[in-house]
Amino acid sequence: MTEQTKARTERHLTPSAPGMRIGLFGGTFDPPHMAHLGASLLTLKRLKLDRVWWLVTPGNPLKNTRGLAPLAQRIAAARKLTNHPRIDVTGLEAVINTKYTYDTISWLLARFPRVRFVWIMGADNLRSFHRWQNWRGIAKSVPIVVVDRLGPSLYASASPAGQALSRARIPEHDAVTLPDRRAPAWAFLHGLKSPLSSTALRALRRRSGAAGKTAAKSGTRKGGKKRAK
Repeated sequence: MTEQTKARTERHLTPSAPGMRIGLFGGTFDPPHMAHLGASLLTLKRLKLDRVWWLVTPGNPLKNTRGLAPLAQRIAAARKLTNHPRIDVTGLEAVINTKYTYDTISWLLARFPRVRFVWIMGADNLRSFHRWQNWRGIAKSVPIVVVDRLGPSLYASASPAGQALSRARIPEHDAVTLPDRRAPAWAFLHGLKSPLSSTALRALRRRSGAAGKTAAKSGTRKGGKKRAK
């Protein structure tokens, strides 16, 4: 990567400084919702982070991306929702052309070696973490904070990844020390009990769109009959 390309790439990130504590929150954010914002605010407060970077990915390799809203649209929606001076929304992965979280984290660590990064994930993601590309490499690269979700938190810690990383788990009251710890290290944060999920909201969006099309077709047919009379 040339210096010019590096400079252009870094415009997609808020300037950082050595020693800063930054949370990395990745996902498709289709659509972004209040549970995403709540998780960010909770980690900002409990881990005493300087910033949280939302990494809006072009697509999730583990999910069906058909019908996924355009990246620019998702970024704009995320920025509108957050509207917070310490939460930054970026489409960095599309710029540096990374498909997997491990590669994105590796790029960030190489570019900002003295920034204290923490990966943020919901409890539902911990449940499927063992399916992520090189998930053990992720766990060895940066500390992880897992945020409580309504439902998934009941069994997330018993997941394959949760069990494999059980010895690296620290007490919740020590979560503030995560950015200063050497990976692997992770903590579970309780306190956020939102039932919202992007998957459910996308399904609702699809149903609403289908209902609108059906109503429009019905109206056209009715209008046709009136004109025929």
